[in-house]
Amino acid sequence: MDAALALERATEHAPHWSRAAYAEMIEAGSATARRRLIVAESAETSTRRIAGFAAGAIARGGSAELESVAVAEGARRGGIGRALCEAVIVWCREEGATEVVLEVRATSAAATALYARLGFVEIARRPRYYRDPEDDAVVMRLAL
Repeated sequence: MDAALALERATEHAPHWSRAAYAEMIEAGSATARRRLIVAESAETSTRRIAGFAAGAIARGGSAELESVAVAEGARRGGIGRALCEAVIVWCREEGATEVVLEVRATSAAATALYARLGFVEIARRPRYYRDPEDDAVVMRLAL
């Protein structure tokens, strides 16, 4: 958990959640949603480090959310983000979700392109949703 928190804090635009929120994902989820944290470890055999993680949640009613994806700076552009997203999608499908939704900064062209390659389509925009810096949120959906 410490490594996931450190990576999240080092990722500028990742949602910054509390230790308790991560503990909930690791342990059992909550009464209103099932949550999962999927972690990718570094391929280096000398040290075990987190290369990235993705968080997903499934609410009652079958809608799921890809809540967060973070990849360590030195591990980016190597397919880890895609693999993490795919793992969350597979988990959502196995848990009976009928769709996965996400929000991404409009200026995050690489992330938006990745989500589009995974089959997500833009369904809405939320003007000035993000702060520091201000940015629109692009809401995307993948039907399962």
